[in-house]
Amino acid sequence: MKHRILPVLALAAVGAVALSSCGAGTRTENENATTVSCDYTAPEGSTTVNVLAYNSSAIDPFTDTMVSSCSTDSVTLKHDPIDFGGQVTKTTATLAGDTGTYDIIETYGFVIPGFAEEGKLVPLNDLYDKYAADYGLDEISESMREGMSYDGELYALPMQAQMYVMAYRTDVFDDLGLEVPTTFDEMISAAEEIKQAGVMDYPIALPWLATSDVTTSYQAAMNSLGTDFVTADGAVTLDTPEAKQALEAMVALTPYMDPQVTTFDQPKVQQQMFNGTAAMSIMFSGRMVDLTMESNSKLFDSIGFAPAPKVTAGAEYSYNRLSIDGWSIPFNTKLDHDMLFVMMASAVSEDASEASVPAAYPAREGMVTEENSPYGAAANESMATAMPPIVSPIQATVTNEIRPILVQVLGGNISVDEGLAQMQAASERVAG
Repeated sequence: MKHRILPVLALAAVGAVALSSCGAGTRTENENATTVSCDYTAPEGSTTVNVLAYNSSAIDPFTDTMVSSCSTDSVTLKHDPIDFGGQVTKTTATLAGDTGTYDIIETYGFVIPGFAEEGKLVPLNDLYDKYAADYGLDEISESMREGMSYDGELYALPMQAQMYVMAYRTDVFDDLGLEVPTTFDEMISAAEEIKQAGVMDYPIALPWLATSDVTTSYQAAMNSLGTDFVTADGAVTLDTPEAKQALEAMVALTPYMDPQVTTFDQPKVQQQMFNGTAAMSIMFSGRMVDLTMESNSKLFDSIGFAPAPKVTAGAEYSYNRLSIDGWSIPFNTKLDHDMLFVMMASAVSEDASEASVPAAYPAREGMVTEENSPYGAAANESMATAMPPIVSPIQATVTNEIRPILVQVLGGNISVDEGLAQMQAASERVAG
């Protein structure tokens, strides 16, 4: 355990000279966290900073670094384990009123436009300019900063990016002489050969959880074809040929996936790979390093990685979503914004970012390579083939509205055409 003294930056009467404690306030310690400089002016008396961030191998290093490095005798950063669905629910709840529960929240580019328009997050441009030199923030990818901005204002300090990566069983593919799929049709062909060989019943595993992941997957399929749920000016596009082609492509995968697929989030897809009941999976890159750990599975050395495939050979982009995670300050926190920003900046510093590899893909330029990450080459290639995100404040609202209808289509309860008509109508109602 490392101990150090935090220097104060301002009024001696306010001063905070105390010891940091490794892992204080968090129960998700991991080897990709580290101790970094976190120099802020603490308030008088004991203070608790509540941090909201979901747990994954890619997020935990940054959360744990922040908590362990910025906690002192008088300031305690508190973070409790929570899954992604729980984090989404708690984010909505904490931003709903004039007083919230959390002081720092992990968020992502997809929801930034809506939260920004609603005034739910603190604009960060001035704080960024104030502390950029101290924490090397200009080394964070400019495109990721743009992805966490809306109308020229930064609303989240980028921490790391995630993109879809394919994981596959190298032993199964080698034994059957299969090529790594680059399109959905090639995935289906490989899955059919695996089934016919009696290796497994459901070779394809994708996170299609009915309460969250399934719409991300549909969005990825539409993105492969160069479209999204809405245009940048807010027009709903679920009645287009691309929307139909993307949905039909997803339906075509279902015979090769577990019938309970709409109950599977990313951890459950990981489990399919761990226990050998799937030969191909596509998940966010932050889930990849877990597949290479001997402590998780006896198949740890039989996993290969490839960039996300395309829906069709002629598609412009890959079946992919570029998700940027970062730290935001909720509008209703009562704590000092400068102090909170320094904590966030510490957690994305160069040392913190380097320590997060290979568990994460840090927002700082050029940190992930083929040499330092088992999935690095696949992630870099996958990022290069992802469609740039559509920025719209209604995107998140439309996504929530269409999700239950999409699940009905994938479950075979309504046709593709009927589902698209219902999703278009529902989206137009909420889009105004």
